[in-house]
Amino acid sequence: MPKTSQIVKSKKKPKYSTRKVLRCFKCGRKKGYLRKFGLCRICFREMANEGLIPGVKKSSW
Repeated sequence: MPKTSQIVKSKKKPKYSTRKVLRCFKCGRKKGYLRKFGLCRICFREMANEGLIPGVKKSSW
């Protein structure tokens, strides 16, 4: 869990566009971020298993 100061810092517009840090809106994690959903892999999996993300279901074959 990142400190609140890190989350606030990542929301500010950086001097250079390559310094932009994408964070999960639910937990604030920056690694394992899925751009399409705006979530980290862990939060994505939890929400998908609960059925909170429309159009996503667990695959089985």
